[in-house]
Amino acid sequence: MENISLKLPQLLHAKVSAEARLRSVSKSTVIREALERSLDGRGKKSKDLSCAVLAAGIIGSIRSGRRDLATNKSLLTQAMLDDAKRGRKRRS
Repeated sequence: MENISLKLPQLLHAKVSAEARLRSVSKSTVIREALERSLDGRGKKSKDLSCAVLAAGIIGSIRSGRRDLATNKSLLTQAMLDDAKRGRKRRS
């Protein structure tokens, strides 16, 4: 590997150090991985990403208290009826 030297603002250096301690890796590893993620993502536009990828950070973040929302036939039927009343096309 090649060496590189860089200066970081104090706050950024503290964040890198904290992440390295949390993951039990070197600061160099944290910086290297962040650079790889940043540069690998270059050129990707949001239109290339799926809805699931874009919403990954919020999926499952709200708990309704019901575990059967996706499989409860009465809830699904009611949702389809509500959609029909609003004039939405049926999803296939």
